[in-house]
Amino acid sequence: MFIDQAEIYVRSGKGGDGMVHFHREKFVPRGGPDGGDGGKGGDIVLEVKATLNTLAAFRHKERYVAEDGKGGGPNNMSGRNGPDLVVFVPPGTVVFDAQTGDLLGDLTSAGQRLIICKGGRGGRGSQHFATSRNQAPRTAEKGEPFEERNLRFELKLIADIGIIGVPNAGKSTLLAALTNARPKIAPYPFTTLEPNLGVAEIDGDTTVVLADIPGLIEGASQGAGLGFEFLRHVQRTRVLIHLLDGLSPDPVADFSQINAEMALFDPHLSQKPQIVAINKIDQPEVQELLPRLKKELKKRGVTEFIHISAMARTNLREVLLAAFQKLATTPASDSADIPLPVYKPKDDPNEFSIHREDNGDWRVSGAAIERAAKMTYFEHAGSLRRFQRMMETLGVEAALRKAGIHDGETVLIGEFELEWQE
Repeated sequence: MFIDQAEIYVRSGKGGDGMVHFHREKFVPRGGPDGGDGGKGGDIVLEVKATLNTLAAFRHKERYVAEDGKGGGPNNMSGRNGPDLVVFVPPGTVVFDAQTGDLLGDLTSAGQRLIICKGGRGGRGSQHFATSRNQAPRTAEKGEPFEERNLRFELKLIADIGIIGVPNAGKSTLLAALTNARPKIAPYPFTTLEPNLGVAEIDGDTTVVLADIPGLIEGASQGAGLGFEFLRHVQRTRVLIHLLDGLSPDPVADFSQINAEMALFDPHLSQKPQIVAINKIDQPEVQELLPRLKKELKKRGVTEFIHISAMARTNLREVLLAAFQKLATTPASDSADIPLPVYKPKDDPNEFSIHREDNGDWRVSGAAIERAAKMTYFEHAGSLRRFQRMMETLGVEAALRKAGIHDGETVLIGEFELEWQE
């Protein structure tokens, strides 16, 4: 099954905790601090895998969690780093933040990697906190918290040439005739329910990738038919073969309708070079209408068109070579087709806010102070004093006093409850 949209949850690894420990050895009565550092948590990395062409794997697994870093040990032994978790995606995957809608990355080439969530750094062990004035510190850090995100993937197939047209125009038949692809073919509209890819050989050393884009009808840009789901795949193609059904009641109206729907979906699509091919020329009715069709198409600015029969394989080589010639003069990448990541100024992590909850407790919220609380060993006096100095440095203590806190009241920082004492 072809799947071109998916949502997953990803979470990087938490950093390993640093250790509070003192060296113990025979005949060494006062060994110094030798608590080791925690290991770094694993990153969540997206990597393009050329052999994938669908997002179907994410239907079966929607949660990806990297391994945490290991805690530090005695004798200055550092904990093991958590391995990175690599999530493979097909070429042409566009990555969005599912909650904000921001674009995070556009993955197009094989081997391309994107770190989507960084693992937390390991906490420092007690070995780092020894000074000349404090030679036996009972101080260490817990590992840095993990990062988590909900991601939304959209797949835009990467093809050199796209075949577009109304349902039952013969797109799948043309793709099967030009390539080794074997799409489902039947004499009724909407036979093709998903895009199909095929590789056509120009000569012994040159091949091109063709895509059959199904379901484009009037209203496709607003979700009618299958077009809203598959119009995005046209964005990645460089040249279009616009296939007209010669037996249609009004092939020229079909031509104008498809172009209008593409322009409504993305104005840049109307600028892509097109090869207009009138299909089913082997039918006598089409041969009779051909002069009038050419005249009407010229009125709409189409000066070059080829009449073919995908079923009888008439003039197929000509239409392929014409598309390839257009391809040779079209830039390899059109920046207008590739969305740009969204960059937003980050808030100052040292900023915080204070408000009083209904039960009278004081709630302190802020990225830096909440992160510091998660990395503090509150059971060790040295680590607790260090956290108090952080609160003073960030201005949290002064802000609480100004807000009117009293001795014995509760201060909430993240998931921790602290008692205020003057």
